[in-house]
Amino acid sequence: MNITSDKVQISKKPSEFFALMADLNNMKMVMPESVIRFEADENTFVFGLKGMPDVRLLIEEIREPELLKFKAASSKLDFTLSCVLAENEGGAEIQYLFEGNFNPMMKMMVERPITRFIEDLAASTAKL
Repeated sequence: MNITSDKVQISKKPSEFFALMADLNNMKMVMPESVIRFEADENTFVFGLKGMPDVRLLIEEIREPELLKFKAASSKLDFTLSCVLAENEGGAEIQYLFEGNFNPMMKMMVERPITRFIEDLAASTAKL
């Protein structure tokens, strides 16, 4: 299952965005309003959406200034969430990519809430 957000513009340069996100506590700034729980430490962050179990993500890959990639910490959930950045005149263009391996039943249950979350995440990031 692949879900891609719209590309959104932020006024920060990719290097500024990376500097901000180096502290995962700052991920809370881009979390949509639908997130009801958020916690972070040095290498992971946990968020919860209403009606869904909490999800812990850990840093999988960082390629500054173009990619910040997280993967699910639980072996029960096999997915990644990537933030892809491209510098432009006004700052940066950001797009989120969700890639998950789910059985058909799980896909049917989570596709709509995850799609909404990814769209809301992009919209929240655009406010930076």
